[in-house]
Amino acid sequence: MKIAVLIARILLGLVFTIFGVNTFLHFIPMTPPPGDPGVFFGLLFKYGWFVFIGILYIVAGVLLLIGRYVGVALTILGPIIVVILLFHITMNPQGIGLPLFLALLEIFLIYAHWHHFGPVLNGNHNHNNQNPR
Repeated sequence: MKIAVLIARILLGLVFTIFGVNTFLHFIPMTPPPGDPGVFFGLLFKYGWFVFIGILYIVAGVLLLIGRYVGVALTILGPIIVVILLFHITMNPQGIGLPLFLALLEIFLIYAHWHHFGPVLNGNHNHNNQNPR
C-alpha cells in the first residue's frame, strides 16, 4: 500500500506541477478547443484566471512531490479536479480520460490520508479535548 500511495502521490504531483509551470513557460503547446470550450478558455486567460489556477497547480503539485502537507495539497486539488471533470462532462467529453485518472488518484490519496480529513468531517474540531466554555 505504501508504494501505491507513493506512486499515486508522485504521479498526481508531477501532472499538476508540470501543467502549472506550463501556464507560465508554455513548453507544452496547447491550442484552445473549438467552440464554447475555446471561448471559455479565452475568457479565463483574458481575465487572468489561468495565472491563479497555475499557481494553485504548482503549490499543490510541489506539496505532493515533496510529501509535506499532503492533506492541504489534496484539499486544494479536490475542487479543481471536480471543475475539470465538469468541464469535460459538459463541454469536451472526448478529453475526459486524464481527468478521470486524476480523480481516481485524488480519491485514492484521500482514502490513504484519511487521518488528515477525519476530524474535520466528523465535527471533532477540538483537538485538545477541552471544553471551549
